Amino acid sequence: MQEKKSKTYTSSYSTDKISGIMKSISLYFQVHQPFRLRTYRFFDIGNKHNYFDEYSNRVAIQNAAFKSYLPANEIMLGLAKKHGEKFRVTFGISGIALAQLQAYAPEVLDSFRKLADTGCVEFLGETYAHSLAAIKSHAEFTRQVAKHSDAIESLFGKRPTSFRNTELVISDEIAGIVADMGFKALVAEGAKHILGWKSPNYLYCSTMYPKLKILLRNFPLSDDLSFRFSEQNWIEFPLTAEKYLHWLMNLNPADELVNLFMPYETFGLYQPASSGIFNFLNAFVDQTIASGNFAFSSPSEVAENHQPISGVSFPFPVSWADEERDLTSWLGNDLQKEALNKLHQFEDMILKCKNAAIIQDWEKLQTSDHLYYMSTKWFSDGVIVRNSSPFSSPYDAFINFMNCLSDLMLRVESACNEADTAGNFLLKTKTLKQTSQKAAQVKALKNSASAKQKKARRII
Repeated sequence: MQEKKSKTYTSSYSTDKISGIMKSISLYFQVHQPFRLRTYRFFDIGNKHNYFDEYSNRVAIQNAAFKSYLPANEIMLGLAKKHGEKFRVTFGISGIALAQLQAYAPEVLDSFRKLADTGCVEFLGETYAHSLAAIKSHAEFTRQVAKHSDAIESLFGKRPTSFRNTELVISDEIAGIVADMGFKALVAEGAKHILGWKSPNYLYCSTMYPKLKILLRNFPLSDDLSFRFSEQNWIEFPLTAEKYLHWLMNLNPADELVNLFMPYETFGLYQPASSGIFNFLNAFVDQTIASGNFAFSSPSEVAENHQPISGVSFPFPVSWADEERDLTSWLGNDLQKEALNKLHQFEDMILKCKNAAIIQDWEKLQTSDHLYYMSTKWFSDGVIVRNSSPFSSPYDAFINFMNCLSDLMLRVESACNEADTAGNFLLKTKTLKQTSQKAAQVKALKNSASAKQKKARRII
């Protein structure tokens, strides 16, 4: 939990004004909604192939559209028209979100196209399925990134040159793949255990791949908006545009940029309209530009106009999740690891069978949210997991997911046999039995734990 410290407003920015140097502000927003799974039982395996809850998905994406995306985009469009080249904003829209917007809220895509036409917007590259493929399969990772870049270019007319990985997951190995794919810049988390005494408010480069520029998120300032804006017991409540701008102006005069990265759902969902978050957004941009102290820049512009102050290395994967800034929200227990391993165990076979419906369902199952719902972390990020998960427990999430995956494997076997393309990739019945047995074991453990809890209550 971040300490709540009061901030002073005495300006230390005069040196920048005198020297004529302006700090860059990079505003980046993530747009993502998963395809939510329906309740899929053991007896559905082999009989039903519809894994996703169409009603819940339609309601969720339309709710996000009307409460968040559309009103926020309207403000962004007004700011772009008002300020022209002085305003820049960046979006990372997952392929999974694009597919749902096309199906359930096409007016949102139209509003993003209008924003793109202003020339004030940059769209980042990423994995199509919002997956953790970079951790398990380089081949699938690069396939998905290429598919996503194709979708962005088709919809908005420009191919991404900067990159963000799912959940801002980055390591030296992943940075190398991203650099080899031709991306010039990458956005990542300004984790304390990586930076040490260094500030996130500079441009860095990958130590191992110096041509790849790295923008690091200023997480205290970003989280002030995403998580604390409407928190009435927060010492800084209420947060106004004037106060926030003062905080920026009181940063170290030597700092060169401020990277404010957050989910787009911050506006209207995480922070409801009644909190004043939309008025804050509009006023903040207006006042920041009027101050003459800052220049809004996209990641590509930052990479082009600034020189890296030093290299930064990520020997182990780093994410933007909770205090640890690691992968434990998605791979912190055996259930999550088992699910991810099974997802990629038959990757070659799935792609070789060339069945579009199967590949599409497999991509949807790769979305990191499904692993997130299996998290057993009850501290730091645990509250968020419980609030966001459609399942009553991590064990239910795992069982439901593995049932879907078992049925998918049966479909893969059938498709490959029919197409006579299975070759040495024929699915072993033993593996399916192991998957089902694992789910049954977890269910038994859950029932046993529940029985013990009831017994303990009777004793008390």
